[in-house]
Amino acid sequence: MTGPRSRGQHAGLTREVVLATAVELVDEHGLAALSMRRLGGELGVEAMALYHHVGSKEELLDGLVEHLFAEVLSAPGGKAEGGHPGDEQAWRPVLRTFARTMVEILLAHPNLVPVVLSRPATTPQVHGLLEELLGALRDAGLHPGQALDLIYAVISLVLSHVATGGDSGNSSATRRQVLRAQDLSDFPLLEQAAREESDHRSDPFEATLEALFAWFDPEVSQV
Repeated sequence: MTGPRSRGQHAGLTREVVLATAVELVDEHGLAALSMRRLGGELGVEAMALYHHVGSKEELLDGLVEHLFAEVLSAPGGKAEGGHPGDEQAWRPVLRTFARTMVEILLAHPNLVPVVLSRPATTPQVHGLLEELLGALRDAGLHPGQALDLIYAVISLVLSHVATGGDSGNSSATRRQVLRAQDLSDFPLLEQAAREESDHRSDPFEATLEALFAWFDPEVSQV
């Protein structure tokens, strides 16, 4: 293995390569392992070479969020086409696919979830990605202001979901099992509820997503 290249010997090094390698490093070793020196070592360059692409550790962290957001939108079907022309709810499939894809990708990178939770990531690259998504939603019938509110609301829902391990579909059943193993004789309603099978079979994440869409729907809100 060759040693780190000196400054000026890092042809082919790009911001995207730096960020992709940082994501791999965090995936494998955790966020605490990420440093400019460690990242430079992974890339075979001096740490100073990285500052041509990310100006600081803070910018690097914002870049991780940027990279994941780009991965969501570039995934197959990550930004679905809207419904049929004239469909007043054509924006729903766009955001539904965006939300599901974002959940899938964040769960594939669990060590990066705290970064996404803690950083708004206002880099120009993120602005460009938001512009792309806003364009798709505008074409699907939403005004830009409505669309941006919806994007942020969906992102908040997704982050809440993945922060709990993305297991909301099974959490109710799991908690019922825990309750059933306990003595609930002093709590008759709780005991009855724990032993009754729920009539709600849908995934709570999907149900909440659809409720969010209904709340934002301009047609519904005018009724």
